[in-house]
Amino acid sequence: MKNEKKTAGELLADKLLSNHKHAGLLLEDEEIAKASEFCEDYKAFLDTAKTEREAVTEAVRLAKAAGFKEFERGKKYKAGDKFYFVNREKAIILGVMGKLPLDKGIRLAAAHIDSPRMDLKQNPLYEEQEFALFKTHYYGGIKKYQWTAIPLSLHGVIVKNSGEKVTVNIGEDENDPVFCVTDLLPHLAQQQMKRPAAEIVKGEELNILVGSMPFKDDKVSKKVKLNIMSILNEKYGIVEDDFMSAELEVVPQFKAKDIGFDRSMVGAYGQDDRSCAYTALRSILDIKKPQHTCLTCLTDKEETGSDGNTGLNSSYLPYFIDDLAKVYGFEGHNVISASECLSADVNSAVDPTFQDVTENRNASKLNYGVVATKFTGARGKSGTSDASAEFVGRVRKLFDENNIIWQTGELGKVDLGGGGTVAQFIANLDMEVIDLGVPVLCMHAPFEVTAKIDIYMAYKAFSVFFAD
Repeated sequence: MKNEKKTAGELLADKLLSNHKHAGLLLEDEEIAKASEFCEDYKAFLDTAKTEREAVTEAVRLAKAAGFKEFERGKKYKAGDKFYFVNREKAIILGVMGKLPLDKGIRLAAAHIDSPRMDLKQNPLYEEQEFALFKTHYYGGIKKYQWTAIPLSLHGVIVKNSGEKVTVNIGEDENDPVFCVTDLLPHLAQQQMKRPAAEIVKGEELNILVGSMPFKDDKVSKKVKLNIMSILNEKYGIVEDDFMSAELEVVPQFKAKDIGFDRSMVGAYGQDDRSCAYTALRSILDIKKPQHTCLTCLTDKEETGSDGNTGLNSSYLPYFIDDLAKVYGFEGHNVISASECLSADVNSAVDPTFQDVTENRNASKLNYGVVATKFTGARGKSGTSDASAEFVGRVRKLFDENNIIWQTGELGKVDLGGGGTVAQFIANLDMEVIDLGVPVLCMHAPFEVTAKIDIYMAYKAFSVFFAD
C-alpha cells in the first residue's frame, strides 16, 4: 500500500506543534543497548554508594583511576589537568581545567549524594521486652510506613573517645545479618489503621530490631542490650558512649535490579539523587580538554535544606572557585557571575496509577529523556530558582543540536506539588542555572524506579554541556 501524501494540515502540524515521543521509538537498537550497558556500572555505583560518605569514597576511587589528582591550593593548572577536592568526607568537587581563561566562566554540574533514610539517635541502644533495638531519627521526607518490615543495613562511622574512627557497613555482604523495623500484623492493627496515613507509623516507632539473645549472667540487668554491646565491642572496640560521636545511617539492604520483562528500568534505593550524581560524575571523568573549565560538585544535606558545612547553602563551593580563580589573577565572584550550571536533580514522573496529582501536559515521563525543570518550589513558586527564558533557550538549543532527548516537567499540580533543589543556592551566587535530571517513580521510597534511556540521556546531556 502506497504512503498517502500528507495534507496541508498535517504538514503544518509537523512544523508548528510539539510531538514528543517515547525515546524507544526514536533511538536505534544500538543506542538502546548502550544505555543498558551504561546502567550496569550505574547499578554497581548504587550498591556501593548508599550514603554520602560512601559516594565520596567511590567518586575518589573512580577519579584517581581516571587520572585526577587531589586539588592543591595555589597551584596553576593547565588545560586538561584534572583535580578533586573533598569536603569533610561528605562532599566532593571534581574539575577539569579548560582552554579558555576563567573569566569566561565555568561549566558546573551540581548533584546531591544524600538520600532519605533513618539516622541513629545519639543514645540509640535500648532493651524492651528482651529485645535490643536502636532509636532512630528519620532524615528527609519519607512515608514512614514504607520503612517497616524490609531488610535494612547499617552504614557510617564511629569516632571513639581516643579519636580513632571506625567505619561501619553491616548488612550488604551476603553473609552479614540485616535489621528491620517491626510492624503490626493486620489481625491486631485495627486501631493503627484508623490513624492518619502520616501517622500509621510514627517517627518514634521507627525502632530498629538488632538482637534478642541475652548475656548469660543473672546478676546484670538488660542482658540483651549488654550482649549486643559485647558483640560491638569485640568487633569495633567501642563502648556505648561512643554512639554520641557517631554518624550511623540505616538504609535499605536490597541491591539495584532491572525492572520489567524488557529490563528497561532500574529499581534501587537512593536514585534521588544518585542517578544524577553518577551521570554528572561520569561526564566529568570522561571529558578531556574542554573549552571552559568544568566542575562537578557532589554535595550533601540537600534532603534537609542544604544547610551545614557540607551542603550547598554554605560557602565551600564559592570558596573553592575563589581559590582556583585568584591564582590566575581573577576575582572569584566575577568567575561565578560568568558561569553556568546544570543543577543535577531528579523530577517526579507521571505514575500511571496516580495520575490525578500531575498535570500531564507539564509533567515528566519515564522514557522521554532527561528533564529540564525551569522551577521547583511550592504553590506560588516559593523557595525556588526560576531559570530565565534566555538560559532555557540556550540549553534547549544545545540539546537539540546534539540529539539529546529531553523534556520539561513540574513537581506535580500547582496547589499540590512542591519541592526544592540546590538550584536556588547556585542562583543566589549570581550564576545561570536550571535543574536537569532523571524522572523518577516512587521518589523518596526505599525502592525508586528510573528508566535506563533517561539515565543515559542525562549522561549525554552533562557531557555536551561540559564540551560546549
